[in-house]
Formats: sequence, structure tokens, C-alpha cells
Amino acid sequence: MSDKEVTVFTHPTRRQALTLMMAAGSAGLFMPNILGKGEAQAAPPAKPTGKVIIGFSQEPTVFNPHMPHIEVDEGVSFSIFDPLFGIGPDGSFYPALAREVPSVENGGISADGLTWKIKLRDDVKWHDGKPFTAEDVKFTLELLVDPNFRSWRKTGHEHVRELTVVSPTEITWKMAAAFAPYASILAATFIVPKHAFDGVADKNTAPFNNAPIGTGAFKWVNRVAGDHIELEANADYFGDGPYLERVIYKYIPDLTVLYTQFKTGDIDVIGLQYITPDHYDEAKGLDGKKVDVVPMATVESFSFNMEKPQFKDPAVRKALYAAIDKQTIIDALYYGLPTPTESYMPQQSFYYNPDLPKHEYNMETAEKLLDDAGWELGSDGIRAKDGIKLSFTNSTTAGNHIREQVQQYLQQSFKELGIEMKISNLPPAVMWGDYWMMSQFDSVVVGINFLTGADPDTSDYMKSTSSAAKGGAGQNTWQYANPTVDKLLEEGGTIFVPEERKKIYFKIQETVRNDLPLLPLFQYATVRGHKEGVDGVEPNINVRIDSWNVASWYWAS
Repeated sequence: MSDKEVTVFTHPTRRQALTLMMAAGSAGLFMPNILGKGEAQAAPPAKPTGKVIIGFSQEPTVFNPHMPHIEVDEGVSFSIFDPLFGIGPDGSFYPALAREVPSVENGGISADGLTWKIKLRDDVKWHDGKPFTAEDVKFTLELLVDPNFRSWRKTGHEHVRELTVVSPTEITWKMAAAFAPYASILAATFIVPKHAFDGVADKNTAPFNNAPIGTGAFKWVNRVAGDHIELEANADYFGDGPYLERVIYKYIPDLTVLYTQFKTGDIDVIGLQYITPDHYDEAKGLDGKKVDVVPMATVESFSFNMEKPQFKDPAVRKALYAAIDKQTIIDALYYGLPTPTESYMPQQSFYYNPDLPKHEYNMETAEKLLDDAGWELGSDGIRAKDGIKLSFTNSTTAGNHIREQVQQYLQQSFKELGIEMKISNLPPAVMWGDYWMMSQFDSVVVGINFLTGADPDTSDYMKSTSSAAKGGAGQNTWQYANPTVDKLLEEGGTIFVPEERKKIYFKIQETVRNDLPLLPLFQYATVRGHKEGVDGVEPNINVRIDSWNVASWYWAS
């Protein structure tokens, strides 16, 4: 971005302020196509051919993309649904259901950011053959803020007013306030069909939620719970592709088994949670396989339920952080692949704060923090204060053997301090269901991509009103509440100049680093792989899962 462009966006009401929203990636994240780099690719087939089996370690269980869900569910959503426009690996937006990405220049967004006009394609059909229209867009945006619907995200959408269907191919609305992250939010908002909910009294239990109908490149066929999901090519797809007849999402919870099935060829693409670092040396030499290390925006953390009494004392959280030998965990268990971090913000982001206090592993410091805070050892060897024992459970996905080793290592370290950590791991579908979403846990080891596309807004995760357990819409499963962070998030959403926004998000990172609702361990570097001959697989750091462009995948003949 040039200096001239920066000086133009001095206030969101000035001319072209919203142009920045359409170029969020220039001040956000990017990911070059390093899978297949330098390789000549064959042309895709003239009609869908063959199938690809994608292995996931977690089972997708949420098929309405607007209900609370995690990354793995989006793997299926990208196949079935489309947004108005999406975001590519370089951070730029591309049109999908919209004929063009709205901007100030094309009249899609007013200069003050308050009026939006979206022109839609006229050649799109839902999987059941009914036409896609502006009524579906209106329904989707209204569904997200429906107080009777368990929405996964209201952030940004709550500013929308006066939704007006001008014609089947045009919709307009007003914004109660200009909101800088909204373009990135729309790029992550899949449109769902209004007619699928006609006559449904409770949208939370609609038949659609278990048999989704989309506009995407693939159509729902069936789900075998605990095993796989099968999709078939949408012959009426409006975009390029699909080039595959079928896509199978296979659920393999044990990461060693997941790798073994990739190694033996039972799966074609190894998806979430990818190849574990302990298998990397072998994997990169496998015949007929393409394997690369790819950075992700996801950050691994030891996260707290802040409403649990033992975690309300900041001294406890700081002591636990001091007792974590982060570098040894990275080197010994993750083979040095991930990068240690102090922030939830990915380090490739324009908004990443590199000046946060550096973590120091020091058991003496941890012990002193607890002693000074009045946590005294009991006869059972467990510290307590005011009748509260420093004892808690820690949970993660059963079958993730490296995380389980991390837990065992931490359990021993904490025990030396008089802290009891009991390990209670669960199957993925249980772990990341209400147990996580409704804050039923004590503490967890979890990896999260906190951003929406390249935008730094984390209202869904950090805002006090975004806790589902407290009746909000969002993924603040920590039940974290800090008025300063709430205020900064509100302010950050109104600023459109990257350099000015950066100050806000630097301060948010400082505050979260001080409060420690989560103990940041490292930013992911994932080992990804696919069979040679599967073309079109491309990493995209601006989305939360790698099957974002499965419509473009094909077998090279």
C-alpha cells in the first residue's frame, strides 16, 4: 500500500474509505502457492471424473454453516455453499454469488461505508433446482441476528439495517455504523436457501441442518456417523468446476492411523490435523506423495475457563505459564517445526505485535507467584486458597497423541508446584461440541485461527458479549471479560487506516497477554500432503481449512 493510499483513509467518512475493506489482504495475511511450486499442471477434465478421499481427524457434525461450529465443519461447508465473495491466498477478494466484489469505485459501497449494494449472478441454482435470489441473501443476514437462532456470529451483521430486495439480482442495506471488518466477515458468510426454512418453527432443528442444500460445487449425498461424509458433483454449478465426480470426507480420529492411511494410499489428501511432526522425516520421502510444511494462522494454546474459581486469580494463570517449558515441547514433541509466540495474532499479519513480553520458563518464579498470592500446600500436596483447591481437568481431542504427550509433560511440571491437573480427553465430536462451545470445560489444549480472513478483528473470541455460555453469539468460550478489550474492539472496527488500526490491535494483544485467558504456546507449521496427481490443492492462510477450493481439484491424467 502506498503512502498516498494511507493518507486518503484518514476517517471512515471520507471518500474511498471503504476501498480498504476490499483490499484487507494487503494489510493482513498472505500465502503463496507452495504446494506444486514449479510444477507444470495438466488441464482439468472436461467433465467431473473420479473421486478424492480427504482424511480429517475430527468429525464434521454441524451442517448449517451459521450454527456454532469449528474449522472442520467449514471443510464441508466450502464444498456445499458459496459466499457472496471469497478471499484468496494473496488476501484479495474474488466474486462468487455476487457478480462483482463491492467497492466505492463500482458503486457497491458508499464513500462513508454506510450504504451497500450487491449485484448478484442470475445463473445460480440451489441443489434442489430452485433459483438463487436476493431473498436468500436477505434471509441469511437476518438469520444470523435472529434472537431465537443459535447463531455462531452476530459480529458485523448486527449493524445491518434496511435490508431491501431491489430485484432478484440486487440487494441493498444500510449500516448503523461503518465497520471495517465487515467485508472479511461477508467473505466467510455462506448463503443458505430461504425456502429450506419455510414453515419451520424452530430453525435450530430444521431438517436442513442435517441434509444441507447449497449452491456449491458439490451436493450432499449422505453421512455415515463416525466414518465419512459423501458429496457428489453439482452438474449445474455456476463457477469453474467441479472436476471430481465425488468427494469423500473420511473421519479418522487417531492421528497415527490418519497418517498410516495416507501412507498406504487409503486417503488421497491428508487434512486437519495433517501429518504430525514426528512423521515428517519419513513422509517427505514417500514415493508418489507431495509433502510440504505450511504455516497456518492457527495458534496452539493452553486455554482457561475464566469462570472457574481457580483461574480467577491472575497469579495462577501466570504461574502456570511460567511452569510451561514451551521450547522443549516444541523441540522434543513437535520437532522444532512450530514457532513460539506470545500472541493469538499470526506472525505474518500486519497487525502482529512483536514487542509483547517474552515467556520465560522458570519454576522458581511460578512457585513464588503462588506463594505470594496465598496458595498454600495442603496435606495432600495440592495447593489451596479460601477453600478452593488448585485442581482442575485438562481436555483435548482423544487420539491426538502429541497433545496427549504435552498434557502428560505439563501434568508432571504442575505437580511439582502443588497443582493437580487431571487429564480428561474426549472424542472430537464431543470435545468440540457443547463441551467447548458452551464452556463446560476447566481447561483445554486447543488450536484456533482467531481471525476472519486477513482482518485482525477478534470480537467473536475476545468480546465479553460473545460468550455462548452467557447467552451471547460467538466463540468466547474462555468467558473472558475485560472492559478495555471490549472498548478497543469497538474502536478498532471503526478505523480504516491500517497504521491507525494497528495501534488498537497492538494494545489488545498487550492486554490479552497480560490477562492470559489463554497461554499462547506456538503458531502452527503444518505438514500437509496429497497424492501426486491431485492437482489444484493450494494452501490459503486466510481461511480456516484447506479444502476451501475443492471445486478446483482434479486428477491429472
